Amino acid sequence: MREAVIKEAINYLSLPKGSRGLDAGCGIGLHLPMLAEAIGENGHIVGLDLSAEFLEYAEKFVNETNCSGQITFQKGNVNHLPFEESFFDWVWSVDCIGYAPMDLLSVLKGLSRVIKPGGIIAVMAWSSQQLLPGYPELEAKLNATPTGIAPFTRGSQPERHLFRSIGWFEKAGLTEITAKAFTGEAYAPLSSVMKQALLSLIDMRWNGAELNSEDSNKFQRLCNPDSPDFILDLPDYYAFFTYTMFYGRVAV
Repeated sequence: MREAVIKEAINYLSLPKGSRGLDAGCGIGLHLPMLAEAIGENGHIVGLDLSAEFLEYAEKFVNETNCSGQITFQKGNVNHLPFEESFFDWVWSVDCIGYAPMDLLSVLKGLSRVIKPGGIIAVMAWSSQQLLPGYPELEAKLNATPTGIAPFTRGSQPERHLFRSIGWFEKAGLTEITAKAFTGEAYAPLSSVMKQALLSLIDMRWNGAELNSEDSNKFQRLCNPDSPDFILDLPDYYAFFTYTMFYGRVAV
């Protein structure tokens, strides 16, 4: 479901051919083949993650592609990067950096240390969704719950919100700072694979959301595949989601 959005964002960055980059918080490695394709066969990427389990899966996944020779993995923390100064040409991070309670300023300063002058730092995260067409009030209530606003946290200082990243990029000394949103869409008729992806997304965003009994019953009726009112079965179903990327260059 996200592949076209991620690929569009990578293409937008125009990463240099033959460059060396870091996927900070690479998770199970789904973006690595797309990054490798963007920089060409002479480029190299390090996938960094705290989870040994994720890295094991990522290595198996990458080994099944034709770009495995371009990619290595390292267990590590984005807050304490295990690399020397000016080691990379760019860094890419999706669904990791910028989420509370992480201190974005200190992370950006750490990333700047390992990126060459003029190199790119790109941070991208989930920023919105509309998944329940025809039920905007219910969806607004879901999004206002602690579950719905995650991975942000209620009570955090406004300036620490991901959407205030431009200010943190400036404080970290980055230049040419830009923000851009990328949109993904899904509409009927939905394939079984897309239905499963959307159902997983609905569960991820709102499972356990605190609602009154009326709204909870409505949510269950709309989002239960066994319900006659299952919303993904609508012949006119339409949904969209956005990712927002903030990026800038390390000062020369």
